[in-house]
Amino acid sequence: MDALYLRDCYLKSWDATVVKVTDGKYVVLDCTAFYPNSGGQPHDTGTMKWTGGTCNVVYVGKFGGEISHEVDAPGLNVGDRVHCEIDWERRHTHMRYHTASHVLSGVINRETGALITGNQIAADKTRLDFSLESLDREELQEFEEEANSIVDGELPVEFEFISHEEALKKPHLAILAKGLPEAETIRVVRIGDFSEQACGGTHLKNTKEIGKIRFVDFVNKGKENRRIYFVLG
Repeated sequence: MDALYLRDCYLKSWDATVVKVTDGKYVVLDCTAFYPNSGGQPHDTGTMKWTGGTCNVVYVGKFGGEISHEVDAPGLNVGDRVHCEIDWERRHTHMRYHTASHVLSGVINRETGALITGNQIAADKTRLDFSLESLDREELQEFEEEANSIVDGELPVEFEFISHEEALKKPHLAILAKGLPEAETIRVVRIGDFSEQACGGTHLKNTKEIGKIRFVDFVNKGKENRRIYFVLG
């Protein structure tokens, strides 16, 4: 399967061929730009249309290497050609929050050395967990100001694909506490000359699309774990 979103996060519609249908509602395509629920980023939603029918894509997941689309109406068969469209407002919101997460995690990692221990993107706010022993509001304010200065710098966001072996030679790519993903090819998300992180999520083309980052809360989640919530203006 060709995961189109890995190369072009702004692809809103495309045509594909159905290669598998299970229980009438779980559909696998030969190519897709629908993002599957993973890495703390929610799945995309949207529609599939074909000769004689239409359905909504209500969930997308990755199972055994296949990206499966759950649809709300039967009718699709193997070999059907479908026209797919993404709910762009939902996707773009996730792109804004995911790119902002890279900016914030880059700032906090650079200032404290902390790694990301968890994250969850949502349409209204996002949380990031860090391996920090302590954190106060004054530090948060400094992180917020530094992150927004990077956003205001209108830095380009670009992708590069490298081998797992090559990625291992660049430990700064693994800002997640669990390390690099187990994959032969690693996708690197580069934000100007500010940061590089291994990531398979969807992102903006430029930090200017993020908007203003604002912290709304932080929580002690253990001896060496702090959770931060932020919203975008």
